[in-house]
Amino acid sequence: MWPLLLGLGMLVARPAASDSATLRVVSYNLRYNNPADGPNAWPHRIDRIAAFVRFFEPDVLGVQEALRSMLDSLQVRLPDYRWVGVGRTDGRDGGEFSALFYRTDRLELLESHTFWLSPTPDAPGSRGWDAAHERICTWARFRDRRTGQTFFVFNTHFDHEGTRARLESARLLHRVIAERARTAPVLLTGDFNTTEGTPPYRALTADGLLHDARYRAERGHYGPNTTWNGFERLVPGRRIDFIFVTADVRVLRHAILVDLDEQGRFASDHLPVLADVLLPGKSH
Repeated sequence: MWPLLLGLGMLVARPAASDSATLRVVSYNLRYNNPADGPNAWPHRIDRIAAFVRFFEPDVLGVQEALRSMLDSLQVRLPDYRWVGVGRTDGRDGGEFSALFYRTDRLELLESHTFWLSPTPDAPGSRGWDAAHERICTWARFRDRRTGQTFFVFNTHFDHEGTRARLESARLLHRVIAERARTAPVLLTGDFNTTEGTPPYRALTADGLLHDARYRAERGHYGPNTTWNGFERLVPGRRIDFIFVTADVRVLRHAILVDLDEQGRFASDHLPVLADVLLPGKSH
């Protein structure tokens, strides 16, 4: 059963050799391994997800809802990648991860850390405000082996129920990113469980520190204006997965990719978001 990558055009290719400084970043909510999903459960989807990664070759992939067993099974299928992160339940292997996969031939991991989206961000397992679940953000600092540049990638998953939790999480995340952005560019990936123009979105973007990569893309956006399908159909206007960048990062391309197999099944209940970016100091 081979996936159908619909109408992707030139996006399927990696940047040309002349674009060797370009970094490809993807955000992808994988949907946790829930046996009740039946034909959409993880064992039926893992090979499609791995094939997606091998085909598009992101340099950094931020995943959400990944359980430890899911990460391990992906790692076996993606030998060119390693990942960092911890489980949100206990700061070790328990619960969902907001992990970062990265290509080891392109990027050197310098440091990484996970904090909780709560009033006590350094307390493993802490739950914030009106959130239904523990929520986390994992970040990593990388060195690009091609250019020597360093940069940060943050990856997160906001709560799906807590209105206040999403807003306070955005404020906390903004503060942490602002501190790191003093020293290096920042990319932010995640499932924010909120749409454009909402208070959490504005908390992240209003002061100009972070920019929605879709609107920075010099070659435009490709794909629908939604990232949610619920394993059934595209739901219009539900763009809840984003890539954000600091102002010093150029965005060349931005896409939301639709991936269906011959039976019309999606690879996840979310769609992946892709951006090709250039870090500051490099011409294109």
